[in-house]
Amino acid sequence: MDRTANPGAAPISLDRLRKVYPDGTVAVDELSLDVEGGEVTVLIGPSGCGKSTVLRMVNRLIEPSGGRVLVDGEDVTEADPVRLRRTIGYVIQNVGLFPHQTVRANVGTVPRMLGWDKARIAARTDELLELVGLEPDRYAQRYPHELSGGQRQRVGFARALAADPVVLLMDEPFSAVDPINRGRLQDEFRRLHQAVRKTTILVTHDLQEAVKLGDRIAVLSDHAHLEQYATPAELLAKPANEFVERFVGEDRGIMRLSVTPIPRDGLRPVGEAGGADGGAPTVPVTATLREAFGAMLATGHGAVVVLDGGSPIGALTAADVQVALAAVDPAA
Repeated sequence: MDRTANPGAAPISLDRLRKVYPDGTVAVDELSLDVEGGEVTVLIGPSGCGKSTVLRMVNRLIEPSGGRVLVDGEDVTEADPVRLRRTIGYVIQNVGLFPHQTVRANVGTVPRMLGWDKARIAARTDELLELVGLEPDRYAQRYPHELSGGQRQRVGFARALAADPVVLLMDEPFSAVDPINRGRLQDEFRRLHQAVRKTTILVTHDLQEAVKLGDRIAVLSDHAHLEQYATPAELLAKPANEFVERFVGEDRGIMRLSVTPIPRDGLRPVGEAGGADGGAPTVPVTATLREAFGAMLATGHGAVVVLDGGSPIGALTAADVQVALAAVDPAA
């Protein structure tokens, strides 16, 4: 994922955010966190630590007990909650499509509430269905029960983006989907984010998903206490404390491969991989170390040929992968 924030997107700032329920239960205890415009921040932590509560306080589905939520510098608690929610895209685990409405009607829900004319709604709906990979002529008149789980989730994305919201909130959007479609939807989300660059807060319990999708990851413990807020590479390489180290687990070194690019300056001559036509697998220079190492394992070769624009520029061996991983300073 391109990790360059979009300066035109709205930043989000949580300032000592707090939620205490009437029975005295503390769900969130003074969480402070800044989300850069155009970035994806992932909230992750043990079940019941307050992740979803934090998310719902951003669009005021749950009212904060204290602190502030600032979206593009404006305090959301001073805004009309109904109008606020119409400016914030919200994607949930089970999508929540209206079963009696067509795909077209579902996607156009918020624009209709905002008073858009029919032609504008139709054009926007078609645009978004194309964006999420659903042909309007084929899918617009279908009902939710006529779609697969993955297709319904795509419609949910389209609906959340329909009125061009300033931010996007996602509460475990892929957890109810089977593993194969989950991976495809994650890839689709990465592609969509490249296209729309919405400031996004995503809640998940899956660390691999967090590493794959997040520009930054916030690890939370009980009462949404912030244990570490870092890029995926820094989180995996340098856990801030024992809690984070236990949470990310012993296979964090393997996961680091997926966030570490191939070192262009550390490539060997192509001949050391058997040459471009010597049977060695090839990977693009934009691939990660994980993709390169995976190609080696899949083919039984001890090296890959690295391509730039289809032309070989060097080779990478299994030993080079280890050296490259050790040489990376994620804080640099």
